[in-house]
Amino acid sequence: MPQRTIPDHIALAPIGERIDWVFDLARRHAEAFASPGAWLARQRHLAQHPTAIMVLKCMDGRINIPVATQTPPGIIQPFRNLGGIFDLGWPHLGETLVAHVDKVIAAGRAGLVMITYHFSKGDPARGCAGFHYRTDDARAHTFQIREQVRALFGGDGGGGDLPTIFPLVCGFETDADALVLHGEDGRTLSLADLSPADADSLPQRLAALLPGMPAAMRADLLPLLRGNLAHIAETRWQRAADARALDIEHREWMLCVGRGFDWLHTPNLALIVGPYSPNLEGPILQAAGIVRANMEAGRIPDDGFLLLTSVPYEEIGVDRARAVLKCRFLARFAADAIGRHDPDLAARMTLRRAVLNWETRAMEMLGDEAP
Repeated sequence: MPQRTIPDHIALAPIGERIDWVFDLARRHAEAFASPGAWLARQRHLAQHPTAIMVLKCMDGRINIPVATQTPPGIIQPFRNLGGIFDLGWPHLGETLVAHVDKVIAAGRAGLVMITYHFSKGDPARGCAGFHYRTDDARAHTFQIREQVRALFGGDGGGGDLPTIFPLVCGFETDADALVLHGEDGRTLSLADLSPADADSLPQRLAALLPGMPAAMRADLLPLLRGNLAHIAETRWQRAADARALDIEHREWMLCVGRGFDWLHTPNLALIVGPYSPNLEGPILQAAGIVRANMEAGRIPDDGFLLLTSVPYEEIGVDRARAVLKCRFLARFAADAIGRHDPDLAARMTLRRAVLNWETRAMEMLGDEAP
C-alpha cells in the first residue's frame, strides 16, 4: 500500500530531494501492485465480490477509500477532482464514466458509484478547501451528482426493477477516516458511531438503510464497511499515540493534472486536478493558489513546486501514443495557465510528464522532446 505520510526530513527538504522521494514512492507502489500476492488478493476479492465499485471524490490525499476500507489496491476505480466537484454533463467525464460502465456491464457485473464529500468533525477548517470548508455545500453537491447518475444509468433505488448501476452518497470524516452512508429517506449510517464488535449487525443495518440496493450489491459492499470499522479502530489508536496525527493543514507542494495518481494518497502532498471540467484552467489556478499560499505561510519551502501531468493507457500502440500526446497537451496547458497568471510562481516550477501503464501501474516518464 502507498505510504500514508511524508517523512519530516523530506517534507522540508530541497525541491530536488522531494521530487526524487515522490518518484520513488510511485516506483514502490507499482512494485507492490504487480506483486503475486497483490494480484492474487485482487482476483480472490473480485471472484467473491463481483460488483464493480467506482468512487467520485476530492483530490485531497486524505480521502483514501481503499486504505480506509482495507480493500486490495486496484479494486476501486477512482475519479478525483478538486473538491469532488463533478458534472456528468461534462463531455470528457461523461464519456470516461460511460466507457468504464460499458466494460463492467459487458463482463456481466453490476456497478456501485460511491459519490463522496469529506469533512472534519473536530474542526471545520480541516474540511474541504474546494468548497471553502462549507460541508453543507459539499454534501448538497453529492446529491446532485446522485440524480445525474440516475438520469444517466436509470434506476431510482425504489420499487420496480432494481438498478444495475447504483449511486450511493457517502460522507468521509477525515479525523477518524470514517464513512457515513446516506439512505433514501434522509437517514444515515455513520461507521464512526460503531465498533468492530458491531460488524455482525451490518447486513441488517444496510438492508434497512438501502432497501433499493440489490441484495448482491449490499453483500459486496459489506467487506468495505467491515474493513472501515477495523480501520477506524486502528486510526483512533494511532492518533491517540501521536498528537501530530491531526496536524493536517494544507502543505501541498505538488500540482497534478490528469489521471493515474492512485499512488499519491499521501496527505498534504499533492493537489490533483482531473481532466474532466471544460473549464480546466479554473481548478488548475485554484490549486496553484493553494501552493503559493503554502509557500507564503511558511508551511512548505519556497524553493519550488512540482507540476506533474499523467495519463493512463491500457494497450501499447495507438492507445499509448494518444496518452503521450494528451499528457504533453495537459503539461503545456497547465504550465501556460500558471505562467500567465502567476509568473513568479511559474519561475519556481519543475515540470514532469508521465504515462501510466494501467495493467501494472508503472509510471513511464516522458522526456522534453516534441510534440
